[in-house]
Amino acid sequence: MTATTVKTRSSREVYRDVLVELMPDDERLVCLDSDTGLFSGVDFGEAGDRYLNLGIAEHTLMGAAAGLAKQGRVPVVNTMAAFASTRALEAVKVDIALNNLPVRIAATHSGVSGGHLGPTHHSLEDLAVMRNLPNMTVVVPADAATTDELFRQALTLPGPVYFRLGRNATPDLPEGPPVRLGQARTLREGGDVTLAACGPYPVLAALDAADLLERDGIAASVIHVHTVKPLDTDTLAAAAGTTGVVVTVEEHWRAGGFGAAVAESLSEILPVRVHRVAMPDAFVPVSGGQRYLLERGGITPQAVAARARTALGRPRRDLR
Repeated sequence: MTATTVKTRSSREVYRDVLVELMPDDERLVCLDSDTGLFSGVDFGEAGDRYLNLGIAEHTLMGAAAGLAKQGRVPVVNTMAAFASTRALEAVKVDIALNNLPVRIAATHSGVSGGHLGPTHHSLEDLAVMRNLPNMTVVVPADAATTDELFRQALTLPGPVYFRLGRNATPDLPEGPPVRLGQARTLREGGDVTLAACGPYPVLAALDAADLLERDGIAASVIHVHTVKPLDTDTLAAAAGTTGVVVTVEEHWRAGGFGAAVAESLSEILPVRVHRVAMPDAFVPVSGGQRYLLERGGITPQAVAARARTALGRPRRDLR
């Protein structure tokens, strides 16, 4: 995958810095950590007593957050996505979502961004899990700037939020429309096919795929969907109504994730085909860097462009 620009801070570092900035001025904010090390050496200033490290006890972490939220606090739970969406799921469902409490779950190492830790720490099921919980808002920033904006906006919501974050720095996205929670951003206009992407490298893959398709005379719209729930069906439907073909791209297993959400939503209002580019339905059997594992799983500009060509019935031209 080609990097569009130089790398910047990781989304988890951006979220951390915004939280640390806001905590001294908002006594409702409480940070609950699971001994991740992300806050090591951080100076919370006057808010220091509102940083609580409960250790590697994710289920307890969610229960404590629910109790604090019930008492008027706005807890931010910091843990890895693999554990937030599986190990602690019962507490998320029963304690937090059922009671519609304003707990922010900052889930780091999402997708295969913690790929060096192996399949136990890959999180390729979390979107399917979290978007199925009533009351839960699901947000997936795609670079440093969107992380900053979306986290600040997410703090104002009345109910729970699942905030999906990566481990490593990823390239910045190109300039686009303002970042608004719940509103997808159209980064590129095109009338032949709609590429809808969720997450840092999937969005970059979609943008690069649009360049590849342009060489074949195919004009692609690229839509950055950072809010998976509630899904901006209006923007997606408007683009799909023009092109008739949608290709989704995500760092998640194919079943139940972002692409499934798009297919479910559009199938109720449009006669449109949705083709999904996602991780294969198998555990990733190796450890490795995020980009290596994504390429191994077929999340590449070339794969996205090929899926679009197939969907349109327009094989690649010989450009020699």
